[in-house]
Amino acid sequence: MTATQTEERISWQTFHNVAPEIVAALRAITQAIHASTLEPELVELLKIRASQINGCAFCLQFHLNDARKLSIPAAKFDLLATWRDAGIYTARESAALAWTEALTLQAHHHITDEAFTAVSQHFSERELVFLTATVAQINCWNRIAAPFRFAPPIPNSTNQQTGASQ
Repeated sequence: MTATQTEERISWQTFHNVAPEIVAALRAITQAIHASTLEPELVELLKIRASQINGCAFCLQFHLNDARKLSIPAAKFDLLATWRDAGIYTARESAALAWTEALTLQAHHHITDEAFTAVSQHFSERELVFLTATVAQINCWNRIAAPFRFAPPIPNSTNQQTGASQ
């Protein structure tokens, strides 16, 4: 069985060369998120979940690679698409995942007071700002990488992308 490869419309490298200011701006958001008190493992889970919802192969693979580097238990990202039923996520992780889904899918519904109240029970106001910025940033990357079909950075592959930072 052979894999079907989808042709890139614009490569990551071309995007970076054409719009280095955009890449720099999004990297600055990444740096701010990393400097916050949010757990790096949680940040990666949120980025993986949003990328699953948005169907972004590049970002999904990129953040799976990062999750593995952080030694996140494989079950945490293997079961992420079914997190509500998996029974392995903490209350804090579940609240963040629900918030991620609400923000990622906000075109389909408004963000309710109930959703905000639920996430606010597990995160400080400062953390909520960075949590929301994390979701906004990965949704931005998904909306760049998916339509251009950036090649996923598959480890040990000739398609490996370097220099990307989300």
